[in-house]
Amino acid sequence: MASLKIPANIPLPEEDSEQLHKAFKGWGTNEGMIISILAHRNATQRSFIRAVYAANYNKDLLKELDGELSGDFERVVMLWTLDPTERDAYLANESTKMFTKNIWVLVEIACTRPSLEFFKTKQAYHVRYKTSLEEDVAYHTSGNIRKLLVPLVSTFRYDGNADEVNVKLARSEAKTLHKKITEKAYTDEDLIRILTTRSKAQINATLNHFKDKFGSSINKFLKEDSNDDYVQLLKTAIKCLTYPEKYFEKVLRRAINRMGTDEWALTRVVTTRAEVDLERIKEEYLRRNSVPLDRAIANDTSGDYKDMLLALLGHDHA
Repeated sequence: MASLKIPANIPLPEEDSEQLHKAFKGWGTNEGMIISILAHRNATQRSFIRAVYAANYNKDLLKELDGELSGDFERVVMLWTLDPTERDAYLANESTKMFTKNIWVLVEIACTRPSLEFFKTKQAYHVRYKTSLEEDVAYHTSGNIRKLLVPLVSTFRYDGNADEVNVKLARSEAKTLHKKITEKAYTDEDLIRILTTRSKAQINATLNHFKDKFGSSINKFLKEDSNDDYVQLLKTAIKCLTYPEKYFEKVLRRAINRMGTDEWALTRVVTTRAEVDLERIKEEYLRRNSVPLDRAIANDTSGDYKDMLLALLGHDHA
């Protein structure tokens, strides 16, 4: 369930482009106008606006925004304005860089996006960076981390439906996973193969059988080794594949509750999930924290950055 709110009567892209062009003129940028337009348009509509803006003014809207805005507000607007697959390609590349290295983002992208969307992200990565995502991940990682990450980003996973689940296979692979985990064989090829190639529906069935047969979820079995980076990565992949709303709630909770807000994580989750399942994430956040997410964000951010985030959250007054 998306949180994005789009007006019933949407102006033509030509009108939106004209208003954005006006917002950049004069003595100061009209940030409110930028928010009122871009934060209430879906990906297709934003793409049309970018195309029309380029045709009418011979300028790249993203470069205009980059020149006019700054700080966290610039980042949230820029990420939001990008096509979703362009955005994921950018975030994936950013996550491999030494100064922003965050391999959890790679797992997040690989495991929460539909297979076709992730495939298009890898195509966008090719176009933008003149190399493959798989190649960059292999180059920037090593050891066990590489052993898990490379197949995660390489596989074209079949999305699958619940009525296509192979129950016999789910029972068999639940036993395999339990055996490998109790042996602490976390890097075993069969364990990695199951988690990186099976459809999400099949994995969910397997992990449900795992819990029913062995009394606890697979992540509970992994908990005692949670300080190990590889095991943490494994747990993250499992959570993203099975309960993405719980994974994203935790990312948001940590971003808001830490000493000093993690604006990068906050911005990433809101911009990537506003058109997907941010309503479900908001529900999970409220259930887990007894505080509405929009209130938590409003209390932890300020200015135009806050207003943009609240608009993407579907806040009534944004």
